[in-house]
Amino acid sequence: MGTNQESLQLLQKIQNGSRLAFDTFYKMHYPLVFNISLNILKDHSEAEDVSHDVFLEVFQKIEHYDATKGSVRSWLAVMTKSRSLDRLRKKRPLLINRLEYLLKDEEKGADLQFLSELQRHLIVDALKQIPTEQREAIIRSYFRGETHSEIATTMDKPLGSIKSLIRYGLNNLRKQKSLLNWVESEGGKKKNG
Repeated sequence: MGTNQESLQLLQKIQNGSRLAFDTFYKMHYPLVFNISLNILKDHSEAEDVSHDVFLEVFQKIEHYDATKGSVRSWLAVMTKSRSLDRLRKKRPLLINRLEYLLKDEEKGADLQFLSELQRHLIVDALKQIPTEQREAIIRSYFRGETHSEIATTMDKPLGSIKSLIRYGLNNLRKQKSLLNWVESEGGKKKNG
């Protein structure tokens, strides 16, 4: 795999119309994109289709990459995950949480570990942006597995307040631009509004 700097240079050349740069970029990043897609979809042909869709989107919408939000590999990984999950949802609507299932699987590939780590960092960064009490309640509930009653006792707050802190905290997380921009839920299309 090439460095992020090489990838950035190739993206610039692609934006300027270089077919050779696109071919080089494709060869450099295809294994990452294909492996993530294959790990999610468990179907070679589907993974190939998604991989080609991802690179077509790179070519057509190259201006969507924002270097301030992460490396080119991260961008491709998130885009691939999103496209793969879209494909999985269309084929098997009951398996919306397939990625979570895969991440619990004992046979985690390096790409899934990378994707899991990326998601973890995005969530941690988003948690830092919400009020302290909301963050604490969410961490205790979702990451430590404490019940609402246990959280109420620990934080010395009424049970209803804890439920409100968690609800408002989750709403604030959903509004985080870092999460909205990287983990797009509507097939990678930004919502108008």
